[in-house]
Amino acid sequence: MKNLHNRVNREELKRQLLTSEEARTTLSFYQYHELQDPLAFRNELYQGLAALGVFGRIYIAREGINGQISVPTAQLEAFKTYLYSIDWLEGVRLNIAVDDDGKSFFKLAIKVREKIVADGLDDHSFDVTKRGKHLAAPEVNALLEDPETIIVDMRNHYESEVGHFQGAICPDVETFREALPIVEEMLQEQKENNIIMYCTGGIRCEKASAYYLHQGFRNVYMIDGGIIEYTRQCQEQNLPNKFIGKNFVFDERLGERISEDVIAHCHQCGAPCDAHKNCANDACHVLFIQCDTCAEKYHDCCSDTCSDFSQLPEEERERLKRTIEFNGTRFGKGRYKAMRKKEQLTP
Repeated sequence: MKNLHNRVNREELKRQLLTSEEARTTLSFYQYHELQDPLAFRNELYQGLAALGVFGRIYIAREGINGQISVPTAQLEAFKTYLYSIDWLEGVRLNIAVDDDGKSFFKLAIKVREKIVADGLDDHSFDVTKRGKHLAAPEVNALLEDPETIIVDMRNHYESEVGHFQGAICPDVETFREALPIVEEMLQEQKENNIIMYCTGGIRCEKASAYYLHQGFRNVYMIDGGIIEYTRQCQEQNLPNKFIGKNFVFDERLGERISEDVIAHCHQCGAPCDAHKNCANDACHVLFIQCDTCAEKYHDCCSDTCSDFSQLPEEERERLKRTIEFNGTRFGKGRYKAMRKKEQLTP
């Protein structure tokens, strides 16, 4: 088969997207389903979606599919027809983005992985089909009226930093794999309580709820469709939305506004801010939060070191980049804390 991967320069693709006036719709979906030949399915899917002009990131594994994509709005119905023609994806819920400028993805990437979400669990050790009860938005709000209800954010710390449910437990973790044992330990004394878990679109909670039920937790619930679907239902049914701030998303937008509350702070000056970005110095690329004032001061970089480096001639940057330690070298996602003191670039 030919043309099963993007062949165009990354920067050119981004330029094309930013200058395009084509309306696009961002959405996500997932489905657990046993696949005998993930690679063959991947190749077939790539051809079908590429023909419709779909961009995005999709993971395929023996356990199913996990996709975050951008579809030309004019092709949205054709996309649904194609996707639902795949028997095990017929009627799968599509979580439509709640704050979308159509600039979320600029190319199509479909990858075969060991799992559609890295969780570190042995799926053969428990029944992954015995999952927690799905809650619609009205049920979530009703259960949260009970002061004994525990709500847990199953996302990473840099996601919950900019937005979370009121009163939620937000584990200080960098990966879902880390969160599972930490949350289990935190809630050992509350196994009989009503426990609501949530994530962006629901996929992480599908597996986590089954695991916690296996570990002896009694009343495990998950928000059906995650933050995205909960917000949509609140809007449609005129319900109070218990989520405050931004919903972090793994695409070019890096976040979608849920409420007007700004609960995070610029990592450089401490001003109220919830705008994530990656350092403009490609040799660093650390994820951090930066206000407009600091963006201008540091040229969209995370530090003086990166700001100075990014303004050097390309040849000089190539010569120096392996001799300098940047924040992206030292910190994981969202772990960045500003280097306040200007550092001298050395050869």
